[in-house]
Amino acid sequence: MKQTEKKGKKNQMGAYGEEIAVKYLKRKGFAILGVNYFKKWGEIDIVARETVKNKQKIRFVEVKTVSYETKRHLEQPISRGTWRPEENVHYAKIQRLNRAIESWIMENNYDGEWEIDVIAVRIVPREKYATVKYLQNVIFD
Repeated sequence: MKQTEKKGKKNQMGAYGEEIAVKYLKRKGFAILGVNYFKKWGEIDIVARETVKNKQKIRFVEVKTVSYETKRHLEQPISRGTWRPEENVHYAKIQRLNRAIESWIMENNYDGEWEIDVIAVRIVPREKYATVKYLQNVIFD
């Protein structure tokens, strides 16, 4: 079942965020190798390949999405009641992501360079508006 077919509003927002992130990466020249690579111990939202000067690198992308009522709400400063989507990559999620990455690498016999990235998507569904923030090579301690 695709994530967009799941019933919950949160799952649907997340799926829309992932669709936006995939389009963003394609526009930037990345090849999308997979979306929602799932193992019972973790999931990778997007697996993409970047080629720069004939050198390839796999990017494992975690997508975080937040929806807002209006553009005005989106433009307000971050306060106690709001948060940036990229701030919601917590320790347990990182552990699950790392295990899923290990599985993908083994299944695909991949021994090249790779990095973990985060794409933060902020959506205003009523106004069909979104912003994308791409954080490359995020190091998780």
